[in-house]
Amino acid sequence: MKSFVEYSSESDFSIHNIPFGVAVFNKEYIGCCTRIGDQVIDLATLYDYGYFEEIEGLIENVFEAYTLNEFIELGKPITNAVRQKIQQLLQEDSILSKDEKTIEEAFYDLDKVKMMMPVHIPNYTDFYSSIEHATNVGKMFRDPDNALLPNWKHLPVGYHGRASSIVVSGTEINRPKGQMKPADVEKPVFGPCKQLDFELEMAFIINKNTEMGESISTKEAEDAIFGMVIFNDWSARDIQSWEYVPLGPFLAKNFGSSVSPWVVTLEALEPFRTASPKQDPEVLEYLQFEGDKNYDINLEVYIQPENGEQNLISESNYKHMYWNMTQQLAHHTVNGCNVEVGDMYASGTISGSDPKSFGSMLELTWRGQNPITLSNGEERKFINDNDTVTMKAWAEKDGVRVGFGEVSGKIIPSK
Repeated sequence: MKSFVEYSSESDFSIHNIPFGVAVFNKEYIGCCTRIGDQVIDLATLYDYGYFEEIEGLIENVFEAYTLNEFIELGKPITNAVRQKIQQLLQEDSILSKDEKTIEEAFYDLDKVKMMMPVHIPNYTDFYSSIEHATNVGKMFRDPDNALLPNWKHLPVGYHGRASSIVVSGTEINRPKGQMKPADVEKPVFGPCKQLDFELEMAFIINKNTEMGESISTKEAEDAIFGMVIFNDWSARDIQSWEYVPLGPFLAKNFGSSVSPWVVTLEALEPFRTASPKQDPEVLEYLQFEGDKNYDINLEVYIQPENGEQNLISESNYKHMYWNMTQQLAHHTVNGCNVEVGDMYASGTISGSDPKSFGSMLELTWRGQNPITLSNGEERKFINDNDTVTMKAWAEKDGVRVGFGEVSGKIIPSK
């Protein structure tokens, strides 16, 4: 496929992608959109001009909404048809390519729009599904010879997080405050977190509602997943280490998480499927699956100090995930837990076996013992105030590139 819209071969947003998002256009109105290269396309205008009229079931202009929820709830037969129609319209010599009036009204330069949260998130769950990450943390905080807890290889460990504090890329994050207990003091102290960290994650978004008592099998899971975003699960390590026993993260996590604004569909990622790591011991029947369920998605993390340049500090890949999305969703719902449209499920920190592929400062600096030196000579054990952390994700194969853009967040001092 070749588009009439010109873009770089390095662009994440090729004609093979067609992601979905929500934008403020000309500081005037909000609507659902897609992107190719550096052009953002107002889908509500395309609908008004009749470009989707042949799609059965798309009976009203859902693209005028402030989130993608109404659109994705239509289900894959309709959302896939819309995506394929957009691909056709963007090709050379299409009807749209000759429609100067619609192009003028519906196409916007990237710097003329402001991206919003793509979905309303009713519920958020964070998993713990990278064996390399779980092993590293186990070595640091527990027994190096028995790093994984007994249940880890039998089920996708997860916890319910806070949906209200998930924000779109570009939103500043206040350094959290809370209780900490340094090793050299007898009683806990209160104050701003001193060990603020990022966690390199991806997240998937649900496109359906289920009733309590229903479950979603590994075979059904992909039909229930609309697409994916990059997810930065900010973490306050010193608060977490004091509070997490016995019930897990609380204030260490709920102060903020950042997501990329573009939702990339599973259909766009189809060419990049890859085999999952071998699971040993064999999992229970409800967690078994067929086919390739992992995705070869390159991941990068950068730290940029204030008035400084970006420093690449981690290069990982989503294919390292031990537990895949179908297993995560099957386990999440096997007890009858209902899901809702827009629910977001994060992968947990994604780390590879190479130290350069670790997905958190906790691992990259090994709990602060091996600081990272930035290009300006400064050292980092964790994230400082006024540092900006940026994560990027893309898949590339046989000349086809499909990416997510980036998620970026700046840490500002505690209020």
